[in-house]
Amino acid sequence: MLGVVVAWGTNYTVVKEVVGVMPPLAFMSVRFAIASVAMLALLLVVEGWKPLRRGVFLKLAGLGLVGNTVYQLCFVLGVANTTAANSGLLTAATPVMVAALGAALGVERLSRPLVMGLSLAVVGMVLVVAARGPTLGTNTRLGDALILGACACWAIYTVGIRSLGNEVSALQITAVTMLTGAPGVILAGLPEVLALQAGSVHGGAWVGMVYTALVPLVLGYFIWGRTVQQVGSARAALYNTGVPVVAALTAWAVRGERPTPFQALGAAFILGGVVLSRRK
Repeated sequence: MLGVVVAWGTNYTVVKEVVGVMPPLAFMSVRFAIASVAMLALLLVVEGWKPLRRGVFLKLAGLGLVGNTVYQLCFVLGVANTTAANSGLLTAATPVMVAALGAALGVERLSRPLVMGLSLAVVGMVLVVAARGPTLGTNTRLGDALILGACACWAIYTVGIRSLGNEVSALQITAVTMLTGAPGVILAGLPEVLALQAGSVHGGAWVGMVYTALVPLVLGYFIWGRTVQQVGSARAALYNTGVPVVAALTAWAVRGERPTPFQALGAAFILGGVVLSRRK
């Protein structure tokens, strides 16, 4: 999961570079098409296709629609209609949503150390992203609402995975949800893909797209599903709080955006929250 945190944190910078030369929905569509094919190939090579009970398949298809199709649309369109700082700040609600939904549905039992650690880490996450200067107002209201919608989708997806237990492997869960969610994502960006002038996109952007498809998406989603199965949705969601820290460090290394004292304090809070949550 620490590797996934690094992959997801650095992914912000890679995506920002790619969408600078490619329309966002076209990027989303092509990226998901690549990821879906790669995920199917990985499943067939590692495990082969195993038949699923009708009820399980329908549940996975629903999770694919929520956690991939709707989530991707809300996130991409949300980022396009709000600021990066707002996006980061509002995403801090995700671990709380995951923990609350899991507890409400009886899927997750929240221990005191986990709740305390999660609370401390979320405060740290807010400190990290708030340093970038969020500006909530009428001009960002649509984008902010879409980002919160994306957070809710991710919470439903995560808790849904947890509710399956170990009946289905993490690899099959990831593959089926990605394949069932892919058509909506691909079709949503198809008009921009058809209008795209491939020659106007340089080689580095294509390399960046392939990277974001194979590492943060395919590998990241697989490890995320496996972690949720093994340690629970709330504890897995706790790792999400580290993503802004990696994103800030990446922006420092690539773009020269020097971290502020508040961001350093927030990183310390996040680390402390993760350590505290592991107490028995």
